Amino acid sequence: MSRIGRQPIELPSGVNVSLLPGRVMVNGPLGELTQEVPARMKIEQAESVITVSRPTERGEDRALHGLTRTLIANMVEGVTKGFEKRLELQGVGYRAALQGADLRLDVGYSHPVVLKARQGISFEVPTPTEIVVKGVDKQQVGQTAAEIRKVRPPEPYKGKGIRYTGEYVRRKVGKRA
Repeated sequence: MSRIGRQPIELPSGVNVSLLPGRVMVNGPLGELTQEVPARMKIEQAESVITVSRPTERGEDRALHGLTRTLIANMVEGVTKGFEKRLELQGVGYRAALQGADLRLDVGYSHPVVLKARQGISFEVPTPTEIVVKGVDKQQVGQTAAEIRKVRPPEPYKGKGIRYTGEYVRRKVGKRA
């Protein structure tokens, strides 16, 4: 059995898990998440520990085992701590602002780009050049951050655009006279 499969998932206090065949529901202080899981994976709950085991040692079952365990662990972490992705805007005149719950981006187009917040996702703009995407579902937070970045990805010549905080953008030299 792989190392990741042996690691049981500890449930913090205040988190309730209900297991149905092919479905896991996690309830916590920040919200509730539901996830479809492969029905052949055996998920057991003993007191405040969840254990996932696989039926065979085939490659497909081993991969699904790790995936299932990680999905459940991310759900537990999401309803207790939540997830966040940070983005930064680089470029002259590039800025972000909140319009109610929606995000308004001025990133060099002739019009502002307004992105609606998905259900369970919230935006914060601590400075006009910084965006924080928060939520309980890790996949939704990552997808929303990727869609924001897609509005104006960083370009390789001047480095202008929207990038994840800490992301390295490989720069090109450009043409010389």
